[in-house]
Amino acid sequence: MESLRRTLLIFTAVLFTFNPFLAGASEGGDEPKSQSEEIKEYSEHHLQDDYYFSLFADKKADKVYGFPLPVILIDNGLKVFSSAAFDHGHAVVEKDGQYYKLFHNKIYKTDAAGTLTMDEKHHPTNAKPLDFSITKNVVGLLLATLLLFWGFLSLAKTYKKGANTLPKGVGRVLEPLVLYVRDEMAVPNIGSRYKEFMPYLLSVFFLIFLLNLLGLTPLGFNVTGNITVTLCLALFTFFIILFKANKNYWKHIFWMPGVPVPFKIVLAPIELLGMFTKPFSLMLRLFANITAGHSVVMGLIAIVYLFQTQLTVGGSIGVSMLLTLILMLLELLVAFLQAFIFTMLSSLFIGMAVEEHHDHH
Repeated sequence: MESLRRTLLIFTAVLFTFNPFLAGASEGGDEPKSQSEEIKEYSEHHLQDDYYFSLFADKKADKVYGFPLPVILIDNGLKVFSSAAFDHGHAVVEKDGQYYKLFHNKIYKTDAAGTLTMDEKHHPTNAKPLDFSITKNVVGLLLATLLLFWGFLSLAKTYKKGANTLPKGVGRVLEPLVLYVRDEMAVPNIGSRYKEFMPYLLSVFFLIFLLNLLGLTPLGFNVTGNITVTLCLALFTFFIILFKANKNYWKHIFWMPGVPVPFKIVLAPIELLGMFTKPFSLMLRLFANITAGHSVVMGLIAIVYLFQTQLTVGGSIGVSMLLTLILMLLELLVAFLQAFIFTMLSSLFIGMAVEEHHDHH
């Protein structure tokens, strides 16, 4: 029992040491916070994007270990500097006579004193510069891109050797998934034109799947939990539908065949609205499911802190770790499932847009 308790304590210590949601430094203010407020702040920090790549924190020394990311602003010219200059929101940065302050992971224009004007909801009303910074989510996207290039170049080299050559290494993992996307999504939903859209479907499936897996690592990426990322992915599907749709698709939207004229007039705005609800559902489904999963995992891990007085017995930590382990296994399923759903629905919507004309009887 004693060895089990020590093992659980060591496992928890490692988990919390390398979990970035515990590595976030509070921005401004030295007022002591309650335990529940700290847990909420850490959880929100994990879900948000960040200008600093935090690895772990030493709360006793009030120090965060990691590395800063480049800040790139356009405000009366190009401004480039390291995010370390913000000192996690405690310092004001002066650049070419302009002053900037980091507040709740957003950069605002301010004065030398760092003054922020708040509205009634305690939201800053200061102007914000155009921000093209390399944030943590951008690093996650770049890392996923490099891994995908490496994996698919390895698979492509295998096929160059001959059609009957078996893939090696990472190619053995990728090939069954490539065939799955082709045979279970592209061909049934799109039909004879499936090859035209395979590059996009493969890209979006593996990108979402890999980003979801990276979000389960101690690196703490939450790229697919960022609604701007899911919005961009949904817009790609939307634009493909717009530019590839045939005249039969547009005819079904604006003048439904085989329907009485009064009903055509009623159905046209409904079908037009449906064009926008499809990508909206793609965006919201991926964002909401990934965000909810991360929030629940953070909440279960926080049980250790809420019941830290019972750590000598090991009961609360054991329950927390067991629930977290079960949920992490479910999150692995969700990581695949969300990539599958997004790709499946994208192929379905594309297939509806490029479907060949059929006579209506």
